Amino acid sequence: MEVFTSVKSLRQYLDQQLLQQKTIGLVPTMGALHEGHISLIEAAKNGTDIVVCSIFVNPTQFNNPEDLAKYPRTFEEDRAMLEKAGCSAVFAPAVEEMYPEQPVLKINFGELETVMEGASRPGHFNGVGIVVSKLFNIVRPHRAYFGQKDLQQVSVVSQLVRDLAFGLELVICPTVRENDGLAMSSRNRRLSDAERAIAPQIYKILAGACDALLAGEAVNAVTTEAEALFKAAPGFTLDYFEVINIKTLRPVDQIGPEGGNAICVAAFLGPVRLIDNVIF
Repeated sequence: MEVFTSVKSLRQYLDQQLLQQKTIGLVPTMGALHEGHISLIEAAKNGTDIVVCSIFVNPTQFNNPEDLAKYPRTFEEDRAMLEKAGCSAVFAPAVEEMYPEQPVLKINFGELETVMEGASRPGHFNGVGIVVSKLFNIVRPHRAYFGQKDLQQVSVVSQLVRDLAFGLELVICPTVRENDGLAMSSRNRRLSDAERAIAPQIYKILAGACDALLAGEAVNAVTTEAEALFKAAPGFTLDYFEVINIKTLRPVDQIGPEGGNAICVAAFLGPVRLIDNVIF
């Protein structure tokens, strides 16, 4: 496995692969890897010849400086996991390599900026759009792999690919969960033992709400009940709980055809903000 810290050296390596007619897969990450990330590496290995994993804690997508400072950084552990998984190359640039100058470009994703993560984290998706665009231009992958857990990010990146005509295929992979249902996330490392013990309540409430909706209960009633459960759960502060249309990400009053809706949640557990969703 090759490790690159500069755009130039990575491009030289990838140019050689392209000369050999190799296909390239990209798995963008911010490090602190877990089995969910490794599932993306496995999917990329199955779909392309060369798998590039980027590890870059992107400062432009953090609207909270404390969150940026505390984001886990575990490069040596990540490197070992990627090598074991059969990753071809790691791109781990410094901030100065990715941003020689502070970017002035602003990307507005329209209504996606006004709901859920967009509403709660102003400027977040502008930062996501900039860094993903830079990675697509640097790596020039044939396929890029993202996880369903970050459902709204998937919608943002999909719009980015359409609007800017990036010549690649997006591959969306299922959320990987712990045995107790908690969605795997790099932020889980920041949970105390006591917080980790109650964190699976997020998925338990999500799954229960999904079952209730499929059983015919009204959206408003299910949402109200879920909000009450979070309020009653020690340690949790709910940011949002929304039943949405999967295409528009707008809240709905009635559920549509199979696969057309999702329930999305964001909640603080202590100081750690966790997100999850189920599509139904």
